[in-house]
Amino acid sequence: MKVIGLAGWSGAGKTTLLSRVIPHLLDSGLRVSVIKHAHHEFDVDRPGKDSWVHRQSGATEVLVSSARRWALMHELRGAGEPHLPELLAKMARVDLVVVEGFKREPINKIEVYRAANGKPLLFSEDTRVVGIASDVAVETALPVVHLDDIEDVAALMLQHAIAVDDVLGTDLT
Repeated sequence: MKVIGLAGWSGAGKTTLLSRVIPHLLDSGLRVSVIKHAHHEFDVDRPGKDSWVHRQSGATEVLVSSARRWALMHELRGAGEPHLPELLAKMARVDLVVVEGFKREPINKIEVYRAANGKPLLFSEDTRVVGIASDVAVETALPVVHLDDIEDVAALMLQHAIAVDDVLGTDLT
């Protein structure tokens, strides 16, 4: 299992880019999963549903299952936010895990940069940025691909993805 990160400011198009890259990777025969960091309180449940009632009642975990999918919701109840290694250990084995967010975690990252965002590039402050996907030319020795060149973006991600065990120094098998 390999891992690569996508880093960039809000509004840079990380999610949009990833939604275009995933089908390309799947067409190549790869199994892909995503870990997405949320900065604010979020909920995948709806008030009034049984699972929501169970969580509100104090359950630490609620697993909802159907013939099409299952979801596990874990309430931290004041515990610290888990770090990426702990979350990766919970994932089913796939060929590639793309991590959107978690910019402080020690993984290789592709920076997603959109000029219209008006924000500075991140790569000069983050030595783990190994390439850039941008809508403009960028002065750097790092490889730069265009945001709309999905094949090149996917190739850049695969080229720089690192084995989960190597990157995190943890055996997750």
